[in-house]
Amino acid sequence: MSFLWPQTLGLLVAVPALIGIYFWILRRKIRTAVAFTSIGLARQAQSRRSRIRRHIPPLLLLFALIALIVAGARPQATVTLPTEQRTIILALDVSRSMRATDVEPSRIAAAREAAKGFVQEQPEDVRIGIVAFAGSASVVQRPTRERADLISAIEQLELQSHTAIGSGIIVSLATLFPDDGLEALDRPFGRMPERQETRGAAIDDERKMKKKEFVAVAPGSYRHGAIILLTDGRRTIGPDPRETAKLAAERGVKVYTVGFGNADGGMADFDGYSIFMRFDEETLKAVAQITAAEYFRAGSAAELKKVYEGLNSRYVLERHPTEVSALFAAVAALLTTVAGALSMLLFGRLT
Repeated sequence: MSFLWPQTLGLLVAVPALIGIYFWILRRKIRTAVAFTSIGLARQAQSRRSRIRRHIPPLLLLFALIALIVAGARPQATVTLPTEQRTIILALDVSRSMRATDVEPSRIAAAREAAKGFVQEQPEDVRIGIVAFAGSASVVQRPTRERADLISAIEQLELQSHTAIGSGIIVSLATLFPDDGLEALDRPFGRMPERQETRGAAIDDERKMKKKEFVAVAPGSYRHGAIILLTDGRRTIGPDPRETAKLAAERGVKVYTVGFGNADGGMADFDGYSIFMRFDEETLKAVAQITAAEYFRAGSAAELKKVYEGLNSRYVLERHPTEVSALFAAVAALLTTVAGALSMLLFGRLT
């Protein structure tokens, strides 16, 4: 447990002094009583049970005071609570390089099975949407709680040409924020390297225009949704993923990235030809870093399943520091009430 105002706990040093004052007053009362009655009558009037009983209300008041001081220090406890992130977008790479077999039986087959397991393990109140991207990106399943619809959408994914990672991020964001007009940023770009700076500048200009319509927030601060981006290759077409990651960061959306395949790459069959496929880990790490998320690499079906299980735990339960001052204040109020009630019941007055 931690405290926002720990200096308030310094008031606890007064507790021993109060105990001393209480017993000093008690002794004075006893001496006064003895002065007007005989010692025998005083002892007869006060049995052992009654002597103990008379200390209960003051003791409860002392505990109430301690609880009130602790409440004033604003204590925080780390508790495990259901996460507030309730919409997850799975952005799946369906480029032809997903045929590669460095993840058995193939990247796409392993991705499908792991994705279905992830969907099935989510709590019922979590909405999941699916975006597929290759040369372009599209929503294949709007966010829903219907697990059967999600499983069906995953099973029907078809492979296409090229890899537009940036488009996958934009369409995923547009699914989370349908009123922001983000689809307009997902326009076709050429693949000529010399046009890369122009593409980045164009996105940056449009991004600045969109900033006028909303107030940017801290990266990773959006607590109601996130994007899980799964891809096996570097961008071959479309917006720069780093630039589109900035769009997500401005909205506080975390983009968790998962890189498919082994570090050495794998072979994929294209019309009878085997072509070697790698993936761009640095870009995926950058996207995760820009959005205050994490990057994972899945080099096998087993590792991919572990990645999904790890991501699943992030969306089922999260540990949050929660202020519990009200709890201590309530305990103090309850103890005070009980002390007063006992005092009236036992002695017919408040002690």
